[in-house]
Amino acid sequence: MHVGILGGTGPAGRGLGCRLAAAGLTVTLGSRERERAERVADQLTAAWPGRNLALRGGENAAAAAADIVVIGTPWDGTLETVRPLRRVLEGKVVVSMVTALLRVGREIQAVDLPRGSFAATLQAALPGSPVSAAFHHLPAEDLADLDQGLLADILVCADDAGAKEATISLVDAMEGLRGLDAGRLSQAGPVEAFTAVCIAVNVRYKVRTYVRLGGI
Repeated sequence: MHVGILGGTGPAGRGLGCRLAAAGLTVTLGSRERERAERVADQLTAAWPGRNLALRGGENAAAAAADIVVIGTPWDGTLETVRPLRRVLEGKVVVSMVTALLRVGREIQAVDLPRGSFAATLQAALPGSPVSAAFHHLPAEDLADLDQGLLADILVCADDAGAKEATISLVDAMEGLRGLDAGRLSQAGPVEAFTAVCIAVNVRYKVRTYVRLGGI
């Protein structure tokens, strides 16, 4: 499978791209600047010479041409990025790992969006693409460190059953990660907002935490 990541040169996009490539998938890191994306991809493959990572860089349009596309851009610029790519993304599963967060004083707080979540906002902007929400609670630093073992649950929300299944399969392809069906996109709001809680805990205890649900 070929996975494209819009915003693939940011910390979360780089980390997820590294993990997916380590799982044997072909990954294109997308960026507004092709040279920047190529440079980041070259740096990642050079950092893990024994992994044979199928990782390359390109413009966002090249990433959008993949079989399944992950959105990892900053939330306030995401719609501007995806709207010109609507035709390319038509009919493809689009995975949103975007969370709308703002710093308020010394705290990071979730933004109250009219549609309830950023994933639902993205679905409205891409009516021809089934959107899922996933990958919100993983620390970017540990994603990019392939020697760092991860043991985490990824909550997946989607209205489209096929999109949900494809996203969970993508999660399960990566060692130590388990995709869990967390319901429809209406549930994505609480899932996204919980990212602010994870950040607060990480800052308070000076750690990098993961989400793991017992009893399943």
